[in-house]
Parts: sequence; structure tokens; C-alpha cells
Amino acid sequence: MKHIIWDWNGTLFHDIDAVVGATNEVFKPYGLAALDHEGFRAAYTRPIWVAYERMLGRPLRVGEWEELDQAFHDHYHRLMLSCALAEEALDCLRTWADSGRTQSLLSMWAHDRLVLKAAELGIDEYFARIDGLSKGAPGGGKAEHMVAHIESLDVRPSQVMVIGDSIDDAHAAQHVGAQAVLYTGGMTSRADLAASGFPVVDSLSKAFDFAT
Repeated sequence: MKHIIWDWNGTLFHDIDAVVGATNEVFKPYGLAALDHEGFRAAYTRPIWVAYERMLGRPLRVGEWEELDQAFHDHYHRLMLSCALAEEALDCLRTWADSGRTQSLLSMWAHDRLVLKAAELGIDEYFARIDGLSKGAPGGGKAEHMVAHIESLDVRPSQVMVIGDSIDDAHAAQHVGAQAVLYTGGMTSRADLAASGFPVVDSLSKAFDFAT
């Protein structure tokens, strides 16, 4: 492989505590019991509004998704301040850069916040390109964004490895003809990742091995 496309939330950025904590805050007024990591992973899927419907046991009302999403991000942006890069993330970024090959970052998190956070953590220099969500509804699929990201890079999809924590990451890679490996440190359960048929690993260094 000549290029790695990294996912952010739950992959390079170890924010599962903030995600679960923010979700619990959002649903506290609904009287739902607090979720632990595995409880959250059992309900999680994309698009995220489907996960919320699973948690509530009913369809969302008109306008309810937007309210829930805003509340989630209000809590998440507070809780994420205590989160850090995933274990081995920095070593992987450095090793790949030192090999002379390229890498980029594609996330469904807000673009401006993503760029600022990558710079704050001192890793922006490792990426040929950083793309977050700058238009369109949050919480949706990644495939169309992967198409635009790939088109902006000087690399053939067959030479690209996508490393992410959700099945949506793998489907987005498949959509453009890239390879994918899925990491268990994020929001999707290991059982669901394994059932997808894509390679599954428990550490970023193992994911890195697939690219090398």
C-alpha cells in the first residue's frame, strides 16, 4: 500500500469515554439507564439516528434528530477535552511518514474542529490532506465523502488502505475500491466488526501491519 486514510473518532482519537458520556447525558431526560461501553456498542450503528431509535425503542419525531444531535455535540465537545490520541497512534503516523509513503485523515466530525484538534495534538504535519464534514447532514454515511477525498489525492484506490472503527468506514473504502481494516477501539462491537467480513484488529499497530 502507498497511502493510508485514517478515521478520526474512535480510531486515531480515543474518545469512546466522551461519546458514551455525551450519549448518556442526551438520553438522561428520557429516563433511559446509563450505558457502558459495551451497551453503547450494542446499540451503535450508522446512520446515527437509527442508533438513537434503537435506544428509544421508537422512531424519532420530526425535528427530534436535530435536537438530539445538537445536545450530543454540546456534551461531547466538553467531555472530549480529557481524551487523547489512541495508544500507538503517534508511532504509526511517524513510522508511515518515515517510510516515505503518504497518509490522510477523513472524518465525519466537523471540519474546522478536526483541523484545529489535529494541530493542537501536533499531528497535522503527517497528513497530505485533512477532511472533515463541512456540508451535509451530520450522522450519515461516509461513502460520498470518501469519493471526494480519494479524488483529491494523487493515488489509485487500489493502493489505499482505510483504517477505521466502524463498518461504515469499510463500506466507504469498498465503495471506492480501496482496502479496509477495522479497529476495535471505537464505537462498534468486535462481534459486529467481525460479522462484516472485513479484517478486524485490536490495536492500531496490527492495523498498520495490514498496510505494510
